[in-house]
Amino acid sequence: MAEIRSPIDGKVAYTYDELSFDQAMKRLAKAESAQREYRAVPLKDRIALLERMLDAYRAHLDENAEQITRMMGKPLAHARAEFERPMSARVKHLASIAEEALRPDVYTDQPGFARSIERVPVGVVLVIAAWNYPLIVPINALAAAVLSGNSVLVKHAPQTALVADQLARAFAEAGAPEGLVQALPVDHPTVKQIVDTRRIGYVSFTGSVRGGHEVYRAVADQNFIGVGLELGGKDPAIVLPDCDFDDTVENLVDGAFFNAGQSCCAIERIYVDASLHDRFVEAFVAKTKEYVVGNPLDAKTNLGPVVTSRAAAHIRAQEEDATKKGARSLIPASAFNVPTSSDCYVAPAVFDRVDHTMELMTEETFGPAIGIMRVSSEAEAVRLANDSRYGLTASVWTKDMDRARAVGEKLDAGTVFANRCDYLDPALPWNGVKDSGHGVSLSKLGFLAVTRPKNYHLRSLS
Repeated sequence: MAEIRSPIDGKVAYTYDELSFDQAMKRLAKAESAQREYRAVPLKDRIALLERMLDAYRAHLDENAEQITRMMGKPLAHARAEFERPMSARVKHLASIAEEALRPDVYTDQPGFARSIERVPVGVVLVIAAWNYPLIVPINALAAAVLSGNSVLVKHAPQTALVADQLARAFAEAGAPEGLVQALPVDHPTVKQIVDTRRIGYVSFTGSVRGGHEVYRAVADQNFIGVGLELGGKDPAIVLPDCDFDDTVENLVDGAFFNAGQSCCAIERIYVDASLHDRFVEAFVAKTKEYVVGNPLDAKTNLGPVVTSRAAAHIRAQEEDATKKGARSLIPASAFNVPTSSDCYVAPAVFDRVDHTMELMTEETFGPAIGIMRVSSEAEAVRLANDSRYGLTASVWTKDMDRARAVGEKLDAGTVFANRCDYLDPALPWNGVKDSGHGVSLSKLGFLAVTRPKNYHLRSLS
């Protein structure tokens, strides 16, 4: 029996049974059986299934959202909104482009030959999902996989294991074939054993860099299959002198602290032109002080606990390291009414006088702490932004779109934003460079990961 301790109060909120290898293999066999028939289901019916799945999930939204909040600590309103906005929007967008993304390429330039390239499902897709956005992290690969004719096993993070059951139930209630989408609550060694059977067609993993390397090694050991790795970041923001000042401050505060900073594409370091630096820091601190830290089940709370005491300790260690090396902490924790019901509550922290000797500016924080650094030029900001082993997103804040594009071309990132941050557009591919990952999800390119090309070269004898 595995336990899920809530960051709200440190108590056991839920328990669940981990599967043995033999039990997991039975679910894999069901997934294989379901997929063999489901791959022949017309695309219009697959789209209808996804639409009914959203309706089925919505019918249990209050219960599901409360489970998410108790498991990982995000405010209850945010847990609901994760389904109502990004999850639903991503499913609907992927459904809307599925026909185009999966349409065969047909070549008619050689008389007497029928030649085409088709996208066919890979079989069983294994989705290994992170806890921080427990709905939208798995849905990126899951929706494309089901639309493409695959079956899916969802191995969710232990902290949010019950979300896999929520998704499986929604598909079952939507009328999906038995075994098409199933929860797979197993430990890491069992995942390796399952992958080694060579019966998985694709692995989608969202998590740490260390975890990504482990998954990549496990897949490479016995297989030649695709792997998608979304491994987080240390996303920079570059604030130029001609930015819209108030809009920039408001959006960067939200980008740094939404979901208690526990976003792969959260703003984790800010480089501000010297002409704006002092004013920017003052305004940023004032806006940050508006947060209400508290129990995430309370409607007034907009910043809950971080996921575990270990995560909280990591954040505090980065803050202490920065302070020892000369950073200035601009907001005392006493500025917030921080609960003491568990040690997972971390007050939002803002630092200036920071540099790249500090882990706060170089290593992923994944929490509500941000460093703001004064820069003397655009070139210095770009150099510092690229001085990282990560490269998920980067943002440029300026009213000049030509300048934003020119700066963006110099940045090492999968996505470059102008005057926006901490956002995924389902029409665009989600991918990173360097240690931020490998492969693509979302957009029409996301369908390529969960399908393989099959070519027909048919010569007519008539």
